Amino acid sequence: MNKDFLTLQDINQDEMWQIFELAAKLKKERNTSDFKPLAGKSIGLIFAKSSTRTRVSFEVGVHELGGNPLYLDQGKMQIGRGSETVGDTAKVLSRYLHGIVIRTYAHAEVEELAREANIPVINALTNEYHPCQLLADLFTIYEYSGKLDRSVKVGFYGDGRSNIANSMILAARLSGIDLVVCAPEEERPDEALMANAPNVRWESDPKKAAKDLQYIYTDVWVSMGFEEEKARRMALFQPYQVNRAIFDLAAPDCKFLHCLPAHRGEEVSADILDGKCSIVYDEAENRLHVQKALMAKLIGKN
Repeated sequence: MNKDFLTLQDINQDEMWQIFELAAKLKKERNTSDFKPLAGKSIGLIFAKSSTRTRVSFEVGVHELGGNPLYLDQGKMQIGRGSETVGDTAKVLSRYLHGIVIRTYAHAEVEELAREANIPVINALTNEYHPCQLLADLFTIYEYSGKLDRSVKVGFYGDGRSNIANSMILAARLSGIDLVVCAPEEERPDEALMANAPNVRWESDPKKAAKDLQYIYTDVWVSMGFEEEKARRMALFQPYQVNRAIFDLAAPDCKFLHCLPAHRGEEVSADILDGKCSIVYDEAENRLHVQKALMAKLIGKN
């Protein structure tokens, strides 16, 4: 594997399956496993954005692998105050830690941190990508479908340029699933990400996109950092709400996915989010198991 995990382009399909095999084992044996590949290692968790699932899953994951999780509030670090460069921070932390997990705004900052650090860096979320989430999503889809290929049809509704949509496109390219990104023209997916991916397409019509879908995914319409655009985005994405009318056009046993937190009545109706079709809590749980497997292979090997 590469030194770092910044996007899903940093692993190949064989490595994805290795991670999933280990994640399934760790999930099954969570309460009995003595697998401690991070024993004696300290992992820095740098957070510039507030978090529930990401912070808890990584802190618990490091602990369960035998390591020491060290939470670092980026706003209270020298880098957050603007008094130290990313490069200097990376070099110093490399002397103290065995790995870094970072959740921040600009993806370029994470790329610079990884270039300058000589320890593994894991992207826990940036404005552009959310690779750990989508790795867990693929694992969840595999648990339900038993396969990941063109016969597995997934649709994403909402902002086609969000970090989830970008990462979904890379997830489809990695795994081979069939993906339709349903978004308005103004927020259609990045064409460069979709290049050379015959299993990925864009559709602006929510009803057309729903046909034969086995999984429907959505995300909040106003992410952290985009609050000033709230009025425009709420109006723009209203036709892309995931609701019963959309599910009635999908496959009979279609499942609902959401990275959470969710806003009932906005991007998804309450009856879908809280209904039998929803697997969002399985999806959230799998963040823990997949991230443990990722850290074991990326950091535990050193």
